[in-house]
Amino acid sequence: METATKNQSPLVFDRKNLSDKILLELYESLLMPRRIEEKMLILLRQGKISKWFSGWGQEAISIGAVNALEADEFILPMHRNLGIFTGRKMPLERLFSQFQGKLNGFTKGRDRSFHFGSIEHHVVGMISHLGPQLAIADGIALADKLSKEQKVTLVFSGDGASSEGDFHEGLNVAAVWKLPVIFVVEHNGYGLSTPSEEQFAFKNFTDKGPGYGMEAIRIQGNNVLEVYQTILKLAEDIRKNPRPVLVEAITFRMRGHEEASGTKYVPKQLMENWSKLDPVENYENYLEEIGVLDEKTKEKINKKIKKKINDGLDIAFAEDAISPNLENELADVYAPFQQNVHPPSENSSKAEKRLVDAISDGLKQSMEKYQNLILMGQDIGEYGGVFKITDGFKKQFGADRVRNTPLCESAIIGAGLGLSIKGFKAMVEMQFADFVSVGFNQIVNNLAKIHYRWGQQADVVIRMPTGAGMAAGPFHSQSNEAWFFHTPGLKIVYPSNPYDAKGLLNAAIEDPNPYLYFEHKGMYRSISAEIPDEYYTVEIGKAALVKEGTQVSIVTYGMGVHWAQKAVEEFGISADILDLRTLLPWDKEAVKKTVKKTGKVIFLQEDCLTGGIGAEICAWISEFCFQDLDAPVMREGSLDTPVPFAPNLEKQFLPVDRFKRKLQELIQF
Repeated sequence: METATKNQSPLVFDRKNLSDKILLELYESLLMPRRIEEKMLILLRQGKISKWFSGWGQEAISIGAVNALEADEFILPMHRNLGIFTGRKMPLERLFSQFQGKLNGFTKGRDRSFHFGSIEHHVVGMISHLGPQLAIADGIALADKLSKEQKVTLVFSGDGASSEGDFHEGLNVAAVWKLPVIFVVEHNGYGLSTPSEEQFAFKNFTDKGPGYGMEAIRIQGNNVLEVYQTILKLAEDIRKNPRPVLVEAITFRMRGHEEASGTKYVPKQLMENWSKLDPVENYENYLEEIGVLDEKTKEKINKKIKKKINDGLDIAFAEDAISPNLENELADVYAPFQQNVHPPSENSSKAEKRLVDAISDGLKQSMEKYQNLILMGQDIGEYGGVFKITDGFKKQFGADRVRNTPLCESAIIGAGLGLSIKGFKAMVEMQFADFVSVGFNQIVNNLAKIHYRWGQQADVVIRMPTGAGMAAGPFHSQSNEAWFFHTPGLKIVYPSNPYDAKGLLNAAIEDPNPYLYFEHKGMYRSISAEIPDEYYTVEIGKAALVKEGTQVSIVTYGMGVHWAQKAVEEFGISADILDLRTLLPWDKEAVKKTVKKTGKVIFLQEDCLTGGIGAEICAWISEFCFQDLDAPVMREGSLDTPVPFAPNLEKQFLPVDRFKRKLQELIQF
């Protein structure tokens, strides 16, 4: 049954071989979110909750799905899937505390409604951007497949959210990798107020499945038995024969996108037609018709549900409003981790290695150390990556752990998060740092915020080949570390030499928090050093004083370290050169110490000058080291233009010559 028409009959149910017990369990499960909604709408009018996203009319999809899966199989719901949360038996008092922003809620008041997850209940909640959920489901399913667990992951999308690129990427990756994912599209006809015909040109989502190389099934989403039986059968089959399947559930939302928006944009006749297909009323009538449900049983179930709701609300309302605790807020930005630095042994053998070799060496040793570490990226398999860092890895570690990916950065980063949810570690290689913009949302809104929101670590390292100097133009040369420096929850490292390159990469992989690991392409084969062969790590958050002097302090990182060294040698300047190494968190004590020592400081970065990392650190120096300064705080960076292609233009773009002039000016001040 695809759409509601004026003469459409009520829903037709077929119990098949389902017992009376299961039929009644489904009824009680279906009734719970409806009764909660009824209560929440009252509380909303009373001003006791701030907002409500209604799933009224769509409950059968959630209830059919959650009851069809095993309790330890992950479900990734959206904001109209209250039944997933109640179906997984989450304590109602915690759900209600979540809705009210109380401490006992799943996000401790840090996020709203269903923007949370619970590993205990095998639920991973949404973020407001909707589409990124699908890639996380891919990662969870990949973990199950790698572990040879016969499990299914189910993820929801609305028909509106399907217009996002993440929808395409999520389905495409699942199809290519044959992941055991059920993609459920709740086709309710509207994305907020925009009707389907203004969202997409096709009629049904079942038309899309074959294009991805996957099966597609259309069901009547208001029929709880049809949903339950379809998902149950699919899940049983997919566990034995892993593959993705697209399920289109035709339904209708009977209330506004959220209550304030109303439903005036819906034609009256359409609303009346769908009201005849109410999933709760129709199923209740069916059970009464076949003699499974009588008034006494109905009253008993309603009374039981009402008591649970009222008891939960009493507990939630009795809970005090959150009292802000600054220490707790800051402590939860990152997953707890105490780094134990592994220095190389004194008798460790050493070998001359280029920066590119050091990175490859560290990555290989981390793969040997962590059997749950999965590498993902474009062309990293047989080809070994465009810079050959993973050359030979596929042969040594296998195609399961060294995974060529489609060109879909967002889905692969999201899959890395999904792997982390299942206890894996993930390394995602950006072919060039410039391409990370396609996966920006996953990094700054999923990886960075997930621990602060609901305590889930994001054990993902993203390698970022970066930097200019090779006449590669504006899309293969950008320094984009400042894009992420502003985002709490991320850690950023940027080595300037082979020793640090290996040690910082190993350290980043050890840490269960999300990392951006920047590696300058221009240093890959131009910088070399004798470094230990064995596994070792470098302390995160600790700068390195690579040269000592008395006249001036140069604070920098990456290629800037080498530019600074050449400049002081050229002019015979006695300078402290401080290599930050870790950009987030950066070493305030080391910066303060060198400024206090010389009284003059200049920050050098390859990134464009405006809004760069140097701006923040120079502002901090001006605020906290003012009494130690003998001259204005200076900084230099690249021009505020895109990176040009022609070598002479690129040379002008880069800050080397301007830095030399400004350094001499500072010395003479």
